[in-house]
Amino acid sequence: MMYKPPYLQKYAGKSTRFTCPGCKTPHSFTRYLDGETHQPIHPTVGRCNREIKCGYHYTPRQYFADLKRLGYHAPTTNHLNHSYPDLNSPISPQPSGPRRLQPYPEPRDPFPLPQPNQSQKQPDYIPHKYLKRSLSLDSNFVRFLRKHFSDLQIAEAANNYLLGATIKKEVIFWQIDIHGKIRTSKIMQYNPQTGRRIKTGYGGINWVHHKLKKSNPSFSDFNLSQCYFGEHLLRLYPDKPVAIVEAEKTAVIASIIYQDYNWLAAGNLNGLNVEKSRVLRNKTVILYPDDGCYNRWLRKAEHINRELPLHLTVSAFLERFATPQQTHQGYDLADYILDQLSETRNPV
Repeated sequence: MMYKPPYLQKYAGKSTRFTCPGCKTPHSFTRYLDGETHQPIHPTVGRCNREIKCGYHYTPRQYFADLKRLGYHAPTTNHLNHSYPDLNSPISPQPSGPRRLQPYPEPRDPFPLPQPNQSQKQPDYIPHKYLKRSLSLDSNFVRFLRKHFSDLQIAEAANNYLLGATIKKEVIFWQIDIHGKIRTSKIMQYNPQTGRRIKTGYGGINWVHHKLKKSNPSFSDFNLSQCYFGEHLLRLYPDKPVAIVEAEKTAVIASIIYQDYNWLAAGNLNGLNVEKSRVLRNKTVILYPDDGCYNRWLRKAEHINRELPLHLTVSAFLERFATPQQTHQGYDLADYILDQLSETRNPV
């Protein structure tokens, strides 16, 4: 029988989100479920969605490694019977007498998900026909852009990033690698007035490869290997220096104003890593983390610089400009650009 790995529980209302063991915030914690029984592995095994303010992420691999290290042999999947060993509870007496498991380790930084071994299986790609069908400016994200930029500016950005749209006016951000191959795409809905992402369901994010898995059996074993959003620009404009931000929205907006850079997006706070950065060898790269994330990306940059031959620096630009309230709201470079545009149009 094929092994079914653990997975994060999909959002199906508040009953599927729990109090985080780290920050104690209600309805912020997503548990990992066993791939065979579809039951929680343990109440502490999961991820907090407050990545910046908490960052708790205790993976199944770490949990079972802790059990092994502490001498506890967990039952097999088929014999769990909905009973989960408690890391803070006594275990059966051993010959040397009873002993207690130690509490699970408090995370100092978000634990990264295990990265797939690309040498074992090559990544799969999505046929270009799906991208071609999706190309459109008819998304609420583009409607928002029209409040700040000209049609010519928007068309140029949309052509560079090959923006798509769904019939629900969601924007499609395609991940295309330096060779022009499509890894996947992120589908998101935006408020056309505020430009804020509408976070329904599991963060309001869907993926093309997930949709294809459900509708097409040939994609059932799709091996995803993500790349930076905008990576294909490295081939189109090889002489431009590179700037990396967290969100795809930010990369698109920054590219309209600062056209001397290839603007890439990591996709999320933990999307900056060595594997995705191999394509940046021998390039000059500057990172623009969201406000409040400077130290985290600085540590990641130091690690990448040790592993790869490139010149990676981290900008503290937003740390100097953002107010405490903006920091709390996740202020990023796109917010700064839009604020500056508004001040120019409406001087005090």
